[in-house]
Amino acid sequence: MPKRVPYAVANYEEIVDDGYYFVDKTRFIRELEQYKIPVFLRPRRFGKSLWCSVLECYYDINRKDRFETLFGHTDIGREPTPSHNSQMVMRFDFSVVEVEPDLASLEAAFDRACRDAFRVFAADNCRHADFSGALNVDSAADALRFIISAARSAACPPLLIIIDEYDNFTNQLLTAHQDGLYRELTTGDSFLRTFYKVIKAGVGEGTVGRVFITGVLPITMDDLTSGFNIGQVITLKEHALNMMGFTDTEVDAYVNEIFTEHGWPDETREKVREDLRLHYNGYRLLPDAAETLYNSTICNYYLNDLVIGNGKIPTETIDENLRVDIKWLRRLTGSDEDTRELLEQLMFDGALPVDITMLRSKFNMSQFFQKPFFPLSLYYLGMLTFQDRFTLTFPNLTVKTIFTEYFNEAEQIEVSLGYTDMFRQFLDDHDLEALFAGYWKQYIGQIPAQAFDKANENFFRTTFFELCTRYLSQDLMFAIEVNHPSGRSDWEAIGRAGTPFENQSFMIEFKHFPRAEGERLGVSDWSEPKEEDVAQVTGYADDLKRRYPELAIRRHVLYTAGAAAYRFFTLN
Repeated sequence: MPKRVPYAVANYEEIVDDGYYFVDKTRFIRELEQYKIPVFLRPRRFGKSLWCSVLECYYDINRKDRFETLFGHTDIGREPTPSHNSQMVMRFDFSVVEVEPDLASLEAAFDRACRDAFRVFAADNCRHADFSGALNVDSAADALRFIISAARSAACPPLLIIIDEYDNFTNQLLTAHQDGLYRELTTGDSFLRTFYKVIKAGVGEGTVGRVFITGVLPITMDDLTSGFNIGQVITLKEHALNMMGFTDTEVDAYVNEIFTEHGWPDETREKVREDLRLHYNGYRLLPDAAETLYNSTICNYYLNDLVIGNGKIPTETIDENLRVDIKWLRRLTGSDEDTRELLEQLMFDGALPVDITMLRSKFNMSQFFQKPFFPLSLYYLGMLTFQDRFTLTFPNLTVKTIFTEYFNEAEQIEVSLGYTDMFRQFLDDHDLEALFAGYWKQYIGQIPAQAFDKANENFFRTTFFELCTRYLSQDLMFAIEVNHPSGRSDWEAIGRAGTPFENQSFMIEFKHFPRAEGERLGVSDWSEPKEEDVAQVTGYADDLKRRYPELAIRRHVLYTAGAAAYRFFTLN
């Protein structure tokens, strides 16, 4: 049977035993072993839970007999470290901790989540010592203390403690504006601080050999301070940057394996690679990082649809689980007005300036919510990435689309009503100029007054792209800012196989003038486009034609003068 794509599969044993594709990252286990208590942070959908499962299988003493089956085909299996299968593994998943309205209820939810981990640990390691007494202890910290004491008394193998999504429930407190409860949780003698103190003591005495922690933000780790000051945050270490997320090389090999196994055509493979690159690549986690990264889980989301559809290119590219709730933006900025201001800056400029000296592995809650730190707050949340050492920008089309939706929501711009006729007409006549006219009347006509004069090329290009994707993704694959040998094209659409647009393509070159300049130049009265603009879009079309010779490419040049007027030219 063909292999399956491991979307929503975070169990490494299942991936191996049930024949899933696997992008081998196990070489990074050697990098992790340079640290005793590594803490590794990444945005959602970067494969953190699967990596925790890989580590569990690699170090678990109870899986020693399965080492060759689980890792023989991997990099680390061919050259394992001496510590493989040498530890008793205790794994926690704090994403299951329910957020409650008061500290006592929150402690009860935390204890329930931990008790499940203790139960699994006690059953798996009963041959080493009797840990069952921990199940009769109410407090998670006391139960953990019992296990560590029992392991020490019985001279057991060392413990490896894995904590996945360590800050999931604490971050939810912040977005819900429960700052007081958050401070109770991370200060004094709270149950959470006590829990981490027990781990710290276990490490100090040697019973806990290693700890590995994943999460999204370093805020909670920093606010715990003395409760757990032994964590080594390695998020920004160059040698560990690519431990989660896929590189271009890894995605190429992954896609090639799928297409080779299924025997699908090379032409489709090329379009899939471009689709993946545009929608999921682009995370540059340090200004001078050698490679950009893809969200690994979202790549699997797309490739899973591709395989299920027997090679049909997916029309839905955004996994709903990727969306960071707009509550984060509102919580970050402090008010709806400030949220709109931030969204407008990103929609019009497509970037935020950043003070690189503020990039650090640890910072507390008060820093995170300070305005000068906003760009890096968005960076840690996976919303922005480094363009260079001075600027943060959107990593890819997926995030850009999500922010366009945030903008529409914040500005109360209607995108679901009033558009049906114009898109239905486009399906009949393929007239892109008429479609843009409908967008200009229906969408641009709703731009709020405070944003009207800020509208620019980036804004028009992005919002027209998002609207077309919303209504026409079943028929065409849309992209903006596409790299070609002759430069970067502004806006493209390629027809999907089996639709009336098959082997058709549309290209638009956007040119923008401020309103006053546009009026002075008389842009709305121009009878033909500028020669250099025609040459530019023609160069991009030639590049695209060389890649896909079967395409009939329609070229267009669009001039906008503020948000007051435009002139649209169809060249062929």
